Amino acid sequence: MAALSEQDEIFKIKISQRMKELREGTGLTQSQFSARHLIDRQTLNRWENGRGVTIYTINRFSIMVSITLTEFFDHSIFK
Repeated sequence: MAALSEQDEIFKIKISQRMKELREGTGLTQSQFSARHLIDRQTLNRWENGRGVTIYTINRFSIMVSITLTEFFDHSIFK
């Protein structure tokens, strides 16, 4: 698999930051959020650290925080 470009790495970091920001906005810790949404805390930790994230993961996460994919990406971090 080819290495990600610098631009892609930056985008990946922004996605992770957005996920963490949204999870923190719920007022829940990783453990609490994971328990509430029936996912492994380590999985959530990986997502928030930019590992294992796909568009399907982002969609799933967006549903967990009750937003659309458009709302996920329509944020100043991506401008």
